Amino acid sequence: MRITKEDIPVRINAPGAVARQQTDFGDASGYGKMGGEYFSLGAGADIAPLLKGLEGDLCQSPHWGYLLQGEVTVTYGDGAEEVVKGGDLFYWPPGHTVKVGEAAEVILFSPQEEHGKVIDHLREKLGA
Repeated sequence: MRITKEDIPVRINAPGAVARQQTDFGDASGYGKMGGEYFSLGAGADIAPLLKGLEGDLCQSPHWGYLLQGEVTVTYGDGAEEVVKGGDLFYWPPGHTVKVGEAAEVILFSPQEEHGKVIDHLREKLGA
């Protein structure tokens, strides 16, 4: 799920302050502590090969985030694709992979235990 800033409903519009809020933007119930993450991703980066061996060969951690700049394509387990562009808020449920179209700067908030396992798997695949 992605949404542009302009499509987020304005809840407060006062002189010098605009607050926008999108409700029901993913569900974090059942997850423990969250991690804040910052990713810098080069154009053409594709994590699909690095996810091989995980359940469904996909990232099984949900993510909430903001794409500062660039463009990424998220592919879900059912084959559906979503293009996220700079300035978009997003929620990626478990069961996805990511390919970078334009070099991207991404802020993620993820359940630290679940995403930590994925990051450990990626590091192992990279030989880190």
